[in-house]
Amino acid sequence: MQKTLKKYFAIFALPTLIAFALAFLIPFLMGIYLSFTEFTTVVDAKWVGLRNYIEVFTQNQDFLNALWFTVRFTVVSIVTINVLSFALAMLLTKGIRGTNLYRTVFFMPNLIGGIVLGYIWQLIINGVLYSFGVTITAKPEYGFWGLVILMNWQLIGYMMIIYIAGILNIPPDMIEAAGIDGASSFQILRKITIPLVMPSVTICTFLTLTNSFKLFDQNLALTAGAPSKQTAMLALDIYNTFYGRAGSEGVGQAKAVLFFIMVAAIALTQLYLTRSKEVEN
Repeated sequence: MQKTLKKYFAIFALPTLIAFALAFLIPFLMGIYLSFTEFTTVVDAKWVGLRNYIEVFTQNQDFLNALWFTVRFTVVSIVTINVLSFALAMLLTKGIRGTNLYRTVFFMPNLIGGIVLGYIWQLIINGVLYSFGVTITAKPEYGFWGLVILMNWQLIGYMMIIYIAGILNIPPDMIEAAGIDGASSFQILRKITIPLVMPSVTICTFLTLTNSFKLFDQNLALTAGAPSKQTAMLALDIYNTFYGRAGSEGVGQAKAVLFFIMVAAIALTQLYLTRSKEVEN
């Protein structure tokens, strides 16, 4: 069987490799090339070297403002989503009645599309703020915390399921032995539960980090960057640059390449740091 699989591996893998090359690899490489050009379509690209990258940092402050806003949003979202989802996972693994129903209800927001979710929360938040005579776009702080609430509501249930799987994978005998030895609930949590759930922490941190950094649909629907682009995240800023005015496509593509490098570097660093703390059962 192994010999047969090796013999025909290329034939079976070829369609997938072709699809991967056409849908991802070739457009990705073309995108890198286009970031060094001035273009309106891929056939009229004119090489300009590093001009687009220099313009990203010198022409205006939109990209740097969006970067700072995105970093702040990502840090807050990672902490709140993972803490709350882990707390819910701990609660729903205690054998309380209706656990399966609660798990389903908490997971459901993750099934709603980003644009729809953004408009739903815009109506909810504006409904609250109208009583104070303002809207979510009145101040950048309103948009920031609105996005944090939206992101938490969407992802907590998803991360909770992953944490539940990690908690249920802990050998009950280990926790029972620790209790017999006199360990308190907090000591069991700190010395046994969290170290053994670190693979789930790695996955959930990676997902919340990448989803927060790449947030676009919800940002567009909830605030669209208002007021004055102060709540625009990186993905929305790239979109606005690329489609904002004719001739800015190269700058937008340069921003997209920088965006990819930053997300990849941060995600790989996070994976290395959290995996180094994982322990074997």
